[in-house]
Amino acid sequence: MNSNKKAAKIVGVLFILAAVSAVIGLNLYDPILNGPDYLIKGSEHANQVILGALMELILVVSAVGTATTMFPLLRMYNETIALWHVCFRFLEAIIITIGLISVLSLLTLSQEFVAAEAPDHPSFHSSGIILKAIHDWTFMLGPLFMLGINTMMYSYIFYKTKLVPRFISILGMTGATCVFVCSLFVMFGVFPQISFWGAILAVPVAANEMILAIWLLIRGFDETAVDFISGKREVTKHEFTSM
Repeated sequence: MNSNKKAAKIVGVLFILAAVSAVIGLNLYDPILNGPDYLIKGSEHANQVILGALMELILVVSAVGTATTMFPLLRMYNETIALWHVCFRFLEAIIITIGLISVLSLLTLSQEFVAAEAPDHPSFHSSGIILKAIHDWTFMLGPLFMLGINTMMYSYIFYKTKLVPRFISILGMTGATCVFVCSLFVMFGVFPQISFWGAILAVPVAANEMILAIWLLIRGFDETAVDFISGKREVTKHEFTSM
């Protein structure tokens, strides 16, 4: 298996792993993020919440892995955009990590609340509101705002190079636009992230990632396109060094 086919399979697996871990992680967080009795439920479901945090850590690793694995291919067409993609993907991973730390901190707060003989309810709830707000904002900025930027960058290069069929890259750019617009609507309070319109606007980018992942696992990157942009890059480097 050549390096490009191997990279394609790794990227495909990581996209699927990221999607699955994100969905599982959010569902596992349910006892501590939803409901008025979250300070009690969180402690009762401590292992479930910790497992949710582990799922998000898998998401973080997968997100960074897709960017670094695609970088050698993307940089052959446009090194600047490829570097931006890696940097913004790292920023997305950092934002998600801050969110999961806030959930784990909320879990500690929940355990302290349950252990206290006479807890100061207003103080505990005020701290809980802050930690939940941190998670909510990072959940919007990472998987929506930053995801839209990242998806647009790699989809644009895919469209220009034809590394994958253009219907996939067009779906990617469409999904990137939808999810970025969704992040702005959520940011300004037009509708909540977990809502009908939030789900509708997230469908294209989710479909793009799954279709892209399956395509890369089965077919990989187009070798003709790889050879073309690789040859073009070598010619450009030769012209530059000969000046």
